Amino acid sequence: MTEERLNLIKSKINSFEAEFDDVNGTPRILAHKDSVVEVCEILKEDSELSFDLLVDAVGVDRNTKIERFEVIYNLYSVKFKDRLFVRVKLDSKIPEMHTLSVVWKSANWYEREVYDMFGIYFENHPDLRRIYMPEEYEYFPLRKDFPLMGISGSIKLPNK
Repeated sequence: MTEERLNLIKSKINSFEAEFDDVNGTPRILAHKDSVVEVCEILKEDSELSFDLLVDAVGVDRNTKIERFEVIYNLYSVKFKDRLFVRVKLDSKIPEMHTLSVVWKSANWYEREVYDMFGIYFENHPDLRRIYMPEEYEYFPLRKDFPLMGISGSIKLPNK
C-alpha cells in the first residue's frame, strides 16, 4: 500500500481515534470496539477506499489481565489491490463487541468460529451459535488457559 493511500485512509477515519501501525508492509488499524462498525462501514462504502472483501476474521488470546482478547479482521480492496487489518482489543472479563456481519455478510461464519473457539460474544449477530463444538460444550478450546490435554471425560466418542 502506498503512503498516499494510507494517508487517505487515516484522513477518512481520523475522527474515530484509530491507531495505525505496519507489519510486513500491511497496515493495521487498532479500532475501539464501540466504533469498529462505523470504521468498517467507511472502509467498505467509501469509493476512494473500497475495502469490499472480508477475507478472514480471527481471534487471539494474549493471556494478559487487561485486553486479553483481540479480534483481527483481514480486509482486501479488489479495486485497489490493497490489504488492511482491523484489530479490536477486548476486555478479559467481558470479551464482547458488535458484529461486523452488518457490514460484510461473510463475518457471520468467521465470528461464529471466533465465538466457538474463544468465547468472544458478538452483539447483534444474526446466528451466534457454535460451529464446531457441541452446543452443550462449556469450554473454549483455543483459550490459552484451556488444559493442554483437554477436559477429561467431557466428550465421549461413539462406540463402533
